[in-house]
Amino acid sequence: MTPNRALWIAALVLVAGTSSYGAELWVSPDGNEPNPGTKARPLKTLDGARKAVRRHPRRTHEPLTVFFRSGTYYLPEAVVFTTADSGAKGAPITYAAAPGADVIISGGQVVKLDWKRYRDGILKANVPAGFKSDQLFVNGKRQHMARFPDYDPTAQYFQGFSPQSTSPDRVKRWSNPAGGFVHAMHRSLWGDMHWKITGRKDAGRLEMVGGWQNNRQMGAHKKYRFVENIFEELDAPGEWYLDEEKSVLYFYPPKGVNPSEARIEAVRLRHLIEFRGDREKPVGHIALQGLTFNHTARTFMENKEPLLRSDWTTYRGGAVFFNGAEDCAIRDCFFDQVGGNAVFVNMYNRRVAIVGCHIAGAGANAVSFVGDPKALRSPLFEYNQTQTLEQMDKTPGPRSPDYPADCLVENCLIYRNGRVEKQTAGVNICMSESITIRHCSIYDCPRAGINICDGAFGGHLIEFNDVFDTVKETGDHGSFNSWGRDRFWHRNRVVTAEWLKQYPEMPTWDCRKTIVIRNNRWRCDHGWDIDLDDGSSNYELYNNLCLAGGIKLREGYYRRVYNNILVDYTFCPHVWYPDCRTSFQRNILWRDRYAPAGMRKTDQGDRIDYNLVHQVGVVAHPAEKLRAFGGDKHSLVADALFLDPVAGDFRIKEGSPALRLGFKNFPMDQFGVKKPALKRLTKTPPLPGTLEAARIRSGGWGRRYGYPKTARWLGARIKNIEDNNEMSAVGLGDRNGVLVIEVPESSRAHQLGLRKNDVIRAVNGQEVKSLEAFADVFKRQSRSGPVALTLWRNQVQSSLKVSPH
Repeated sequence: MTPNRALWIAALVLVAGTSSYGAELWVSPDGNEPNPGTKARPLKTLDGARKAVRRHPRRTHEPLTVFFRSGTYYLPEAVVFTTADSGAKGAPITYAAAPGADVIISGGQVVKLDWKRYRDGILKANVPAGFKSDQLFVNGKRQHMARFPDYDPTAQYFQGFSPQSTSPDRVKRWSNPAGGFVHAMHRSLWGDMHWKITGRKDAGRLEMVGGWQNNRQMGAHKKYRFVENIFEELDAPGEWYLDEEKSVLYFYPPKGVNPSEARIEAVRLRHLIEFRGDREKPVGHIALQGLTFNHTARTFMENKEPLLRSDWTTYRGGAVFFNGAEDCAIRDCFFDQVGGNAVFVNMYNRRVAIVGCHIAGAGANAVSFVGDPKALRSPLFEYNQTQTLEQMDKTPGPRSPDYPADCLVENCLIYRNGRVEKQTAGVNICMSESITIRHCSIYDCPRAGINICDGAFGGHLIEFNDVFDTVKETGDHGSFNSWGRDRFWHRNRVVTAEWLKQYPEMPTWDCRKTIVIRNNRWRCDHGWDIDLDDGSSNYELYNNLCLAGGIKLREGYYRRVYNNILVDYTFCPHVWYPDCRTSFQRNILWRDRYAPAGMRKTDQGDRIDYNLVHQVGVVAHPAEKLRAFGGDKHSLVADALFLDPVAGDFRIKEGSPALRLGFKNFPMDQFGVKKPALKRLTKTPPLPGTLEAARIRSGGWGRRYGYPKTARWLGARIKNIEDNNEMSAVGLGDRNGVLVIEVPESSRAHQLGLRKNDVIRAVNGQEVKSLEAFADVFKRQSRSGPVALTLWRNQVQSSLKVSPH
């Protein structure tokens, strides 16, 4: 890390962590706007507090904290901070929950209605004329618009999909579908697309507008789609439909919910808080602390703007929206089921920090940084767009500073983003510079956990994150994904190669600073762990633990990949340019071959070397098969001698051949959030060799897992019965079941009564034929408590009760 970067990160941490109270104002739902804002006579609203701060005589002379007492603050419109609301260096303004207070900033409104029976368990109620809402929350839980097919949390795409969603026969059943929505995956699973229904033709064909939400316009998937906001599809508990013309709300309450007694909230606003400044007059030194944000509208139909030549489009907005801010922060806040982006950092911003936040169930991105395309030189806006070298502005660097820079996302727990929009990420970066993402736990994402749309303008630092359970509803992607279709990139690789002969440093014209990815743990079971896609250039990757999908490098220049561990997979070089200045050295991988695509050998052979292929119990010998790619003169196949891989500790022991090749151990206990309150809530990825990992069948895109052949469960080791010898040894006539091969006396399994050479044949009476089947059945059956195992022990059937905990 450069001294300058260390200084600004230290300054950001100071901004994010500053909470000196100094002067105080108080706000309470029971307050009154004419009040002076004292503890005894508090103000009533957030915007009232903003106005009081602006009038405060000490606003720019000492820290000022606005304390909110417990309650829900329903906003009639977004609260806007301008430069006139700013604090000053050494005198920040903090809008904070009072100690111990539960404070909700809501873009919704409470709906109190007189419910009447309609039919088949459905209730109805009149609403005020002009009432609109695209979401309904009941006792804090988001309900579902009337949809087909019905909501199914186990379905891979959209929580329910059907190719019959828009079939003519189905469409003919709808009396007036105008106002409904069609949602579909991209035909190649590169994100999704959405349409609003405007009418219906007699033949059962819909009239619609939309489909612009994906920058690779190749059409929608014919199978993975669903419709919602259709009255005739109101047929399942938890569904609702608003007839805006007749001002009637229909609701099919879930079991146990009485709408007359429940708290029902509708949504009004897209944004809750906006920081509205510019480069000349920025909003500065304001922090939001300890607040909960929810009830914002979905924005998928406003997601129209193409983000250069990436696959993305975007809507510039979020529950909290920064535009022209400096030295501002969001810390220790909870974004709960917001309808669109949670945090959007737009155009010119400097030193904005999002720290210690919990972001769950966002409809789109959790955090997104997006600059101004006018800040680029010769920008293009779609994959197929090209320009000649003569047309191109050849000046390196940006045209203007109108983009986010020197910003921080740290110690955040982010999961289940993209509940509505699938071309989204936990953290997205586009046309920005020097964004740091560290100590974040990001998982349960439809696409990438962290995405970088382009090379402009580089300098990002991604470290100590834990990113997994990603690319769940899309494909051809990774837990980390990037594109680099910058000025040097042409879809015809021959053209790019010719340009580079004239301008060798062309790949750094836009990505002018190296992007560093280090000390992270990644797991993608539906793609690559790290996917540097089209053109991604000027990257340095080291000290990454990749648990499933390996590392892919496609096209691009100036990639240094070293000292990484690629568990159960290998290195994937795709269609490299000649003389691409790429190195892959001192890594540990599992497969004894690389997985190239569109190429067989590289001219970078001198830079591909000193790698180790891990094979348990193997004496070190040359990695002959790796050499087929053109390098690896000194690489080896050997046992890496890991300390405790089943426990997630992939450090290597003294005497490991990898040490002789130059590999260096890196910490295995620093991944993800460190904040104790968030760490207690955080999940971690399935570790190879555990029962949880055994449930995972495929690495996606045709890749099958080969490791491990055994699993650790309750401290015991179990495996499939692989051959007739093992079958005969335990006295069975078939290979069905799971063989217990090791039960340490100190293990939980031994305490429960499991013994070596037991064969588990069934769980709660359900037969299990393999390790994978046992993992599935045990997880499912144990959700409701202890389970009964049917054992084969000493050629006699017996049973054993086991608690999952």
